[in-house]
Amino acid sequence: MADKLNAVKGMNDILPPESARWEALEQTVRELMGRYAYRNIRTPIVEPTALFVRGTGQTTDIVEKEMYSFEDRLNGEQLTLRPENTPGVARAAIEHNLTYDGGKRLWYTGPMFRHERPQRGRYRQFYQLGAEALGFSGPEVDAELMLLAHQLFQTLGLRNIRVELNSLGVPVERQAHRAALITHFQQNADMLDADAQRRLETNPLRILDTKNPAMQPLVEAAPRLLDYLGDASRRHLETVQSLLTACGVEWTINPRLVRGLDYYSHTVFEFITTELGAQGTLCGGGRYDGLFEVLGGKPTPAVGWGMGLERVLELLKEQAGATALPVPDAYAVIPDAAALAQAMPVLQQLRAAGVAVQMHAGTADGFGSFKSQFKKADASGASHALIFGADELTRGEVMVKALRDGSGAQTARPLAEVAIWAATLQSRALYI
Repeated sequence: MADKLNAVKGMNDILPPESARWEALEQTVRELMGRYAYRNIRTPIVEPTALFVRGTGQTTDIVEKEMYSFEDRLNGEQLTLRPENTPGVARAAIEHNLTYDGGKRLWYTGPMFRHERPQRGRYRQFYQLGAEALGFSGPEVDAELMLLAHQLFQTLGLRNIRVELNSLGVPVERQAHRAALITHFQQNADMLDADAQRRLETNPLRILDTKNPAMQPLVEAAPRLLDYLGDASRRHLETVQSLLTACGVEWTINPRLVRGLDYYSHTVFEFITTELGAQGTLCGGGRYDGLFEVLGGKPTPAVGWGMGLERVLELLKEQAGATALPVPDAYAVIPDAAALAQAMPVLQQLRAAGVAVQMHAGTADGFGSFKSQFKKADASGASHALIFGADELTRGEVMVKALRDGSGAQTARPLAEVAIWAATLQSRALYI
């Protein structure tokens, strides 16, 4: 026998019935995005490596340590499996001149790839939902995007999610803060770990995002970017705060919340839960007005967020418990192969009328007994069984048996009147 092959560690199969939970979440997302007038965009999984080096940042952990990059053997191109999708959306907008006639509200979902140690809520292939508003400079769109994420969590019934806000101001303000940060950390160089020492030379703002407990007092004592904001930046942040408050969204200011890339500006935010351990950030985003220029495009204001779907589904399990899963409306009991020529056209008509039907399938030994088929019909969760027995078919009928109301009632229905009795097959769901 050939050696058994398994999936790559940290790249997981999503199988029924778990896949039904994903489908339900994705359907909720599609409906909600439509209500906010965000339109779907789909970009390639593989992009030029330079897109992420320039767009995500040369000194980020993602680019330095986590990307799956390779050389295309056909033409020598340097390519990367996307670790995030904001640079890809910006690249597509620049390439296709997407904002030539005004701003665009976009959303996407799909797999991203990062080479890191797999753990709960953190995988090498993970699925991300994102929303990006391109070409809008006002703080009202920052607030709108946060309200969109908040509404999604409310629609899903999720609780105990806090919203943290900060502002990164504009470049001149960040430069003044950067100089103060460098001075602060240089004066306490003996307290810096290896990562912080490296970042001090490349991206000192990222030191504020350290997870090293020993460095927290030093970080807490560091200069705050909020203290370096000018009047316009303060007004931008205050407008976002007031709009969230007006819409009933509670928030707190976290002066240590950063996005350590030069093209970020003004609003940054995170939606956080304490119920998933270390992987508690469900959604993070901010304004990135400088990204288009970094990627060779015209200056274009933009703001967006990304959300890890695995983490959202984990929190749904923690808080909501059982999830409704789709089941067929009817299960077709087929006594033998001779019944198929009459039964299958009827099943096709039912499906065309919107009825979900699961047909019993035979094996090399035949179709099995009625008893075994009824066990499978019951296990399927269907509300009715359709019995295509020889006697019924001779009369041009099918027997419809109720499986869920406790009556076990059986009613003969004419095959020629499928459209009429199709409506009697009621849809339902199982909870597991």
